[in-house]
Order: sequence, then C-alpha cells, then structure tokens
Amino acid sequence: MRDDHPESAPGAVREPRPGSRRSFIRTGSITVTAAALGAAGASALAVPSAAAAPMTAVEAARRAGRPIALTPACDGHETPAAMEGPLFKPETPERTDLITPGIKGVEVVMTGTVYDAACRPLPGTLIDFWQCDQNGDYDTAGFSLRGHQYTTARGTYRLRTIIPRDYAGRWGTRAPHIHTMVQTPGGPVLITQLYFPDDTRAYGRDFAALNAADTIINRACTIALTGPTDGVYAGAFDFVIKTTAP
Repeated sequence: MRDDHPESAPGAVREPRPGSRRSFIRTGSITVTAAALGAAGASALAVPSAAAAPMTAVEAARRAGRPIALTPACDGHETPAAMEGPLFKPETPERTDLITPGIKGVEVVMTGTVYDAACRPLPGTLIDFWQCDQNGDYDTAGFSLRGHQYTTARGTYRLRTIIPRDYAGRWGTRAPHIHTMVQTPGGPVLITQLYFPDDTRAYGRDFAALNAADTIINRACTIALTGPTDGVYAGAFDFVIKTTAP
C-alpha cells in the first residue's frame, strides 16, 4: 500500500498487549505509562555484554580519525523530530534484519549509537524502524520492512534493510526515507525520519531532485553512506535523545 496519506495524519490509538514492545511506545498519543515500562524492563531490556558488542562504522571511523560526513558528532543537540505518518504498526517483530523474502531492493547496513544530551551512550534503548519497499509500497497486512530492536550495552545498534523507494500520491512526493521511533526506558519518545544523501544510487532515481522536492525533509537527519561495495551500502547515523520529559 502506498503512503499517499498526509504525514501529519494521526494514527489510531491502540492499547498495548502486556509485555509487548508497545509497553515502550504507544501509537497515536505516544503516551508511555509507568506500568508498561515496568513490563518491558523485566525481559525486553536484556542486552549483550560490552565485550560482545561489535564496533560500529561510526566508532571505527572516529577511532581512525576519519570524519563522518552528514552525521554530526554528538554535541548535545537532540536529533530533530518529524511527523509519524499514518502507517505505523504496533507489535512489530524484534529483529535487526528487515529483509524478508520478496524484498529485492538495494541493501544497506546501518550502524550507530544512541546518546543522551550529555553524549553518554544509552544501552537498552528501543528503536523502531518502518519503511516502504523497492516499489514505494508499505506492507500494511504484515510486517515486511518493519521491526524493533534494543541497543547493546554500549548503546549501539545495527540494522540491515534496503534503501526505500520514493513515492508520489495525493499529498505530494516523498523522497526515500526511513521512519524511526527511539526511546530510552522511562523517557519521552523521539519520532523522526532518516534520509539519504543526494549522490545515493538506487533504482535509477535522482536522489538530489527527490530530496529537493520533499517539503518535509530535514537534512540534519541524513544518513552517512559509503559504498556501495558488492552492491551493499554502509550507513551510519547517531541519535541524541532526551531521557526525561521536559
């Protein structure tokens, strides 16, 4: 199904199932209750040991002294928020790989770290991703290209997915983007959208023109890309989020 509805359209409020990942995030009002957070904390926040956490592309580049183009270093400035859109779905699978049978797009492996405003990594942070496919369609019947995960003990994440296609509908043209919700336990929810650099090569599309025509795009939320190598892009994006309500 194509996302030809206004990005500002509110989603229907759904009650979470006990112990589900909706215990962290609620669609619609995005109100998080203390009871829900308690249910999630018992099991969902188990994270691997620091020794087992792999080094992300961002960390490797920083240790080597290489700049990460387009992805700002953590300076305490929060990642800009964006509209949720009408096609969020609760109860997604917990997984780091969103590529399922039938998905044939240009692959990207994205890594990064979630920080607080003091630039401290945030382990156990929930990150929810959803996007359209190589044809510009969202899966509204199932959970293709939808999933959530929790950051490691070092606050890092890794996502294998595809570069989404642009699409046009009654409400205008959208550049390729990935919807994201990020929340540390007990903290407010960040809803944002991640975009791709102008020189991205996928599906024969002109990403520079698509980005320029998108009236919602925020260039501060551009993923840093390298490659492609053997047809696969490497992406990097760090999030900076609030941990307490204002």
